[in-house]
Amino acid sequence: MKNVDDLIASAAELADRGLSKGEIADELNVSRETASWLVERSGAATEPEPRAEPDGPDDIHVDWNAIGSGGKRLTYVGRALADLLMETNGEADVTVGIEKAGVPLATSVSRELETTLGAYSPAKHQWDEGDLEDLGGGFSRNFSPVEGRDCFIVDDTVTSGTTLRETIDAIRSEGGEPLACVVIVDKQGVEEIDGVPVHSLINVVRVGEQ
Repeated sequence: MKNVDDLIASAAELADRGLSKGEIADELNVSRETASWLVERSGAATEPEPRAEPDGPDDIHVDWNAIGSGGKRLTYVGRALADLLMETNGEADVTVGIEKAGVPLATSVSRELETTLGAYSPAKHQWDEGDLEDLGGGFSRNFSPVEGRDCFIVDDTVTSGTTLRETIDAIRSEGGEPLACVVIVDKQGVEEIDGVPVHSLINVVRVGEQ
């Protein structure tokens, strides 16, 4: 992905495949607002023209395809994420991956830390129309339960922290204890969410922001 037109084209392709706006946000590693803007722009013309209107939402697109497309590279990054978690957070029973991108990363982390593997599907995957707050996510029954267990949470990026907060709340609602979160890229410089520390391999800082 090199420019906004590429993102608009990708959003159009994903929308044509039937993905919700929330899933598009997840696939492109952008915020919900940016996903909506991209989908709306993709329907404006067959080929996006140079933008004469104001810029879209303030966001940063993260493309980690070079990691995700290589099994060995994904394993190495998973080891690095596991190392971040081991430094200061003790031991967990379950490593919970946030679907979709967080699950393969969590698989590598859980192997490294010798935990079981959980998977959480956030509400944004159901989001297309209506109020996102009225929708709910859920844990996959095909993976490890979190009830009564200490949990690490793994995702690829932090955009606003909403999905991590939702997952933390969901674990607590199920009777589990979230110990820490870890991601590849943090767009916001988040250090903790609801008392749970957040670790990242890369922290993005917008230079010149007031």
